[in-house]
Amino acid sequence: MTTVQTVVTAKDTEDRLSSKEGIQFKAATPGTTADIQLHPEQEFQKIIGFGGAFTEAAAYTLSRMSPGKRAEVIRRYFHPVDGLNYNMGRVHIHSCDFALGNYTYVQDNDTELATFDISHDHQWVLPLIKDAMEVKGGPFTMLASPWSPPAWMKTNGEMNNGGSLKPEYAAVWARYYTKFIEAYRKEGVPVWAVSVQNEPAAVQVWDSCVYSAEEERDFVKNHLGPVMREAGMDDVNIVIWDHNRDIMIERVTPILSDPEAAQYVWGTGIHWYGGEEFDKVEKVHELFPDKHVLFTEGCQEGGVRLGEWFTGERYGRNMIGDLNAWTEGYLDWNLVLDETGGPNHVGNLCDAPVIADTTTDEVHYNSSYYYIGHFSKFIAQGAVRIGLEPAAEGVLSAAFRNPDGSIAVVLMNEGEEERSLTLGLGGEVAECTLPAHSIATHLISQG
Repeated sequence: MTTVQTVVTAKDTEDRLSSKEGIQFKAATPGTTADIQLHPEQEFQKIIGFGGAFTEAAAYTLSRMSPGKRAEVIRRYFHPVDGLNYNMGRVHIHSCDFALGNYTYVQDNDTELATFDISHDHQWVLPLIKDAMEVKGGPFTMLASPWSPPAWMKTNGEMNNGGSLKPEYAAVWARYYTKFIEAYRKEGVPVWAVSVQNEPAAVQVWDSCVYSAEEERDFVKNHLGPVMREAGMDDVNIVIWDHNRDIMIERVTPILSDPEAAQYVWGTGIHWYGGEEFDKVEKVHELFPDKHVLFTEGCQEGGVRLGEWFTGERYGRNMIGDLNAWTEGYLDWNLVLDETGGPNHVGNLCDAPVIADTTTDEVHYNSSYYYIGHFSKFIAQGAVRIGLEPAAEGVLSAAFRNPDGSIAVVLMNEGEEERSLTLGLGGEVAECTLPAHSIATHLISQG
């Protein structure tokens, strides 16, 4: 017997991850084909999970809320049942733009890294991570990313405005990553992976550092990879690129085509700011099928968009597009921002799924929060993407089989009109209705 749990989020309604009467599967009429036919026998990538970034901005903002509101936000993200069931996280190695200012973990010109100290993170970032781990029930699959080496290691003598790593400091900078991993381990926060550099192709007015593809390759091959191996950190993965999809093929090919560099690389990190070119994500998988793809950052730029619907649809569209192109996990950017879309030390204000108003102590859950939940709450860690034939016009779709055997199907309608379609599984078919501007998840169990 097939039973279905149906959950819907729809614009201009009260429905936000709302349970509905489950769709009903019935024997299909011979000769008919469903609009979307599931093929559980076709298996693709295994899913690592979903999560967001523990930025200083997010942690500081929550520290300014009442204890009850702070706890509510943590629960609504990380609790396996009451929340979005987040199991992944991203943390910046010293400062990023969503920090209160530039900072590092060492004193200037300390090439021995004898002064290395993460006490800065004890104020806000680590307490948030630890409280989230407690609610989740264990550690996160944590990615750590640097935005810039310390100013004294760089050609432009500052952390902001691009510049690049001086060659004479490459070995020291590589050791800096291992120091960070060790320090976080001591705090009970294991680091699962590091990316080489956040957005290495962009000169930003905030913390940034430029690498060419060849420079990133050589840093991994000659410094970061060997140094991490020597430190006994083979269990910590290395992620390259960590930037937009638009030029990912030409950026990763020189690295992953070099066996000496590729031996150290787990896979490619991607952001969404350069366009929704999912075909390029799939192409990188085709070129390097033994490597992995992870979505490492995306957000709505330009400040707070309270109550807007297009932000949620942007998340849903990108998540379906990337997951159908072999992406294995999805990391949102700031978990929380304040009423201004910050704090950000250079005024690069953005939106987040949760906005915490530090003046009124109110918490706002944007459409993006609910759209993410249609994936993170129902696609379990270790789930496998399965095949489907999509023939429903105007409907985006993706399907996954969870470790317990249940199948999660996500359907999304960005149109102004309600959509009706049929969903096929084996010899059975179910009728589905998708309201205008909605997303639905059907969790199918076959007993």
